[in-house]
Amino acid sequence: MRVAVVDIGSNSTRLLVAEIDPDTGSLRELARDSRVTRLGEGVDANGSLSQAAIERVTNVLADYRAKIEQHDCEANMAVLTSAVRDADNGADFAERVRQEYRLDARVLSGDEEAQLTFLGAMSTRPDDDGSPSGQGALADADGDSDAPGSVPTVVIDIGGGSTEFVIGSGRTAGFHVSLHVGVVRMSERHIHTDPPEPHELQQLAADVRENFEDGLPPAERNPVERAIAVAGTATSAASIDQELDPYDPERVNGYALTLGTVEMLLARLADMDEDGRRKVVGLHPDRAPTIVAGMIVLSEAMRAFGLDQVEVSEHDILYGGALRLAGVG
Repeated sequence: MRVAVVDIGSNSTRLLVAEIDPDTGSLRELARDSRVTRLGEGVDANGSLSQAAIERVTNVLADYRAKIEQHDCEANMAVLTSAVRDADNGADFAERVRQEYRLDARVLSGDEEAQLTFLGAMSTRPDDDGSPSGQGALADADGDSDAPGSVPTVVIDIGGGSTEFVIGSGRTAGFHVSLHVGVVRMSERHIHTDPPEPHELQQLAADVRENFEDGLPPAERNPVERAIAVAGTATSAASIDQELDPYDPERVNGYALTLGTVEMLLARLADMDEDGRRKVVGLHPDRAPTIVAGMIVLSEAMRAFGLDQVEVSEHDILYGGALRLAGVG
């Protein structure tokens, strides 16, 4: 079954066209694209999607519609997340996506977003103990690799307007929560100088920490032994750490990021102005305005679970949406 999924997020708009075997759940990518569109710009302060942000997204959707038609997809889905959920004009925008671009637009609740993200992140994991594939696979202190699918695992999805946490084992999601902590939202709320002042970074970190403490009960956090981080902040961190140019998803998928590495990257990036960050090898220039906030959110998420490393995954809500369209999961 050939399907297309468009993820219209607060910071980026992405496309996956895939061929799925509904019997086995195997997925083969036919096309993939990602563009920073910052739909959530100003939503935290103004409560609505701006016309400039809408236009950035619709320009991309026109291109994606053409690609979907080229691949003759049997079904499609457009998932709209935090920015659209929170905006006064979000429902109108979703209807425009349905009518003008012939996409099955679904404004996901935070719970629905978390569930699809977990499905995508865990879709290619082994059911029993085994070694995760990819560069920099996670290892225990004694050096033995262990599959995150076999132990209590948290999937962390840092977006532009919110961050989703999903805790589960194997293919089964348990506790899940969507918190109003996103890289666009936090950047607009706290960072007003370039480069950011130390007190701005401290206030941003304190805000994130407070949200995580309130939204992540210790009873849910404490059993977690592994973490998988998806979406642009985590994949950018893996790419920067490896100095990838061009970006290589195969080297990013499965890469292990330690808390020390994330803190090092944060210090390096926060010391630069935006023009400097745009020149960093491994970082897409359009992510330069929000990557500092992203590194803070990622580091605070790791601390919240007492973890000193996370595995980066390329398989996220796009995979989850594609599998759901094909009736898998």
